[in-house]
Amino acid sequence: MAPRLFWIGVGNMGRGMVKNLVEKGNLDQPLLIYNRTKQRSVELSESLPAGKSEVVDTIAEGSAKADIIFIILSKDDVVEAAAKEILDQGDVTGKLIVDSSTIHPDTTTRLAKVFVDRGAEFLAAPVFGAPVMADAGQLIGVLAGPASAVQRARPYFKGVMARAEIDMSDKPYGKALTLKLIGNTFIVNMVEQLAEAHVLAEKSGLGGEALHAWVEEMFPGPYAAYSSRMLSGTYYKRDPLFTVDLARKDAGHALSLAKEAGTRLRNVETADEHLRQLKEHVGEKGDIAGIYGAVRLEAGLKYENE
Repeated sequence: MAPRLFWIGVGNMGRGMVKNLVEKGNLDQPLLIYNRTKQRSVELSESLPAGKSEVVDTIAEGSAKADIIFIILSKDDVVEAAAKEILDQGDVTGKLIVDSSTIHPDTTTRLAKVFVDRGAEFLAAPVFGAPVMADAGQLIGVLAGPASAVQRARPYFKGVMARAEIDMSDKPYGKALTLKLIGNTFIVNMVEQLAEAHVLAEKSGLGGEALHAWVEEMFPGPYAAYSSRMLSGTYYKRDPLFTVDLARKDAGHALSLAKEAGTRLRNVETADEHLRQLKEHVGEKGDIAGIYGAVRLEAGLKYENE
């Protein structure tokens, strides 16, 4: 019989990953699902094929039934709290814990040791991609830990939740998170560059449409998508896809890694200051693309590009 799977966390990324896991993961038992706000789990389960998922009320309940436990949560302390509940439910010997959360490498290393010391296997498995990529099964997974753990998890990544994998078998767990955080600096730097460019285009009289047309031709994909979010006003008109608090958490972790390594990420420092200003202006509902609004304010424009 195939292993029983348990999924913890159904945020923007988790929902798409669960959908693909259920539809393409060849599961012969219903996927167990838990979210702190139970209604999200219920709504997700109801959107999936009948009989393919089961909502549980607690992490302990799901962990006791599962062989493989996936975690994708927002912050280090939330992941650590979930880990404690898994461990408190009882014996974890032989279980595989797959953590796809974006947290500090030190947190991952600490959690891995606790689980391994209790007889479980652990895999650090952060993923790259936006929620739309998660929905389409087009994420990039980074798999770090013992080769045996990588092999147990691999059937659920490439071809199921992901289009590609970066295999870091037998590499330290924390290195996967170091790669994830460095990779995420590309996103924050991209948004910062686009924001500055669009503000300059507006104030110089060039206008945003010409710049956007160039971006679409030169940098199709994420650059063009973020450029559209800025010009269309999505950055302030719709619910955030990548909240300001999560963006600052990732930036802060990357900046701490740079400091420990004896270097600096000056572009990230600039973007983080604009994220701070964004949070001050619109609160926790701010989206990372709202860096554009913060740069507008610095330039004497309104936050909204009406």
